[in-house]
Amino acid sequence: MSKYPHLTQLGHAVESPLSPDKAKIETVPNPRPGDLYLVRFAAPEFTSLCAVTGQPDFAHLVIDYAPRRKLVESKSLKLFLGSFRNHNAFHEECTVMIGARLARELAPRWLRIGGYWYPRGGMPIDVFWQTGAPPKGLWLPDQGVPPYRGR
Repeated sequence: MSKYPHLTQLGHAVESPLSPDKAKIETVPNPRPGDLYLVRFAAPEFTSLCAVTGQPDFAHLVIDYAPRRKLVESKSLKLFLGSFRNHNAFHEECTVMIGARLARELAPRWLRIGGYWYPRGGMPIDVFWQTGAPPKGLWLPDQGVPPYRGR
């Protein structure tokens, strides 16, 4: 019997969610809930669709969070992010929507997302969102994505 019987995606063949609203974000218990530490996910090939033209948009996302009781299960996060491939929205909405959904599902001590969008019309748009001030003593490395110069 699995140690995590509630997980329905990890270790199973699953269809990609048709939209972010239909994506299921699964979590596992944090084995170190009393420790202050940072978890980072990077999605350098994130895609969505322009809200107006339907043309593809591309971004390098960096998600940092300090967990409390829950950790996000990475396959469910990948499926959630992949569900944006057919989602029409502006860069700002996609970035904030992802951060807010993860904050709601995980209830972390702190979370931030950096959306480093590739140029459309010759101008890159970078979008940043966080739940508030980071906890005192949390080590915050730079997100590692340079300012746009042909990323």
